Amino acid sequence: MKTWPAPAKINLFLHITRRRNDGYHELQTVFQFLDYCDYLQFKITEQSEVRLSDSIEGVNDNDNLIVRAAKLLQNYANVNRGVLISLDKKLPMGGGLGGGSSNAATTLVALNQLWKCQLSNDELAQLGLSLGADVPVFIHGRAAWAEGVGDELTAISPPEPWYMVISPNCHVSTAEIFSSPELTRDCRSITISRFLSGEGRNVCEDVVKKNYPPVAEALNWLSQYGSPKMTGTGACVFVDFESQQQAQKVLEILPENWQGFIAKGCNESPLTQCMKMNA
Repeated sequence: MKTWPAPAKINLFLHITRRRNDGYHELQTVFQFLDYCDYLQFKITEQSEVRLSDSIEGVNDNDNLIVRAAKLLQNYANVNRGVLISLDKKLPMGGGLGGGSSNAATTLVALNQLWKCQLSNDELAQLGLSLGADVPVFIHGRAAWAEGVGDELTAISPPEPWYMVISPNCHVSTAEIFSSPELTRDCRSITISRFLSGEGRNVCEDVVKKNYPPVAEALNWLSQYGSPKMTGTGACVFVDFESQQQAQKVLEILPENWQGFIAKGCNESPLTQCMKMNA
């Protein structure tokens, strides 16, 4: 049975430019993928039921983005078959790596092929947007400059270094960070060229560091080796290296109370690469 990757993403910067009347935030960010992934398998069934082979601890199956994505596509494309889905979970939950959105995107892309729905990526992205603002970038599969609520995407090609990623021992609530009165919501818009010249930071970082000390500790520890950043609303933080060997040396001395991994930055998603290989 074919295995489908659901890669991590990192935010290379994150600015919030305003809070809209509907409560959503307008932002500017850059998404880049990592070659570090969850993996899914899909067994098509003749019954219409959508099932997970194993539940994720603390997540009701009907609330799981994988199940919701499958049912959304099933209803939209009027599919009368079902699927049994298995997940090999690698990405930490609540870490800002986009695992849930990536799982949903891979589910839409895979089942679009396996159920022979014949929807375009644009149609899948529009469906995916109802599941989360990050889902479209995973479906389109290109590193992207993002605006709006994160759904207005422009392909971009930043450097693809090796990253050392730390997952501190905490889960950060995205809703809590975006509702914080201390969050900066009036960043002046910048351009792609200014980002590529070195501008931009993650404005969520100060709020997260204040409320989640393990994130502040991880950033401080990583600062010995470069200019670390936090992805999304955290908790994961990362720093870039020129080589895998440099990153590996730092991983080997990671304090025991944190989890970490090394990954290559990818401007083309591992999911897109998988689709091309099997075309």
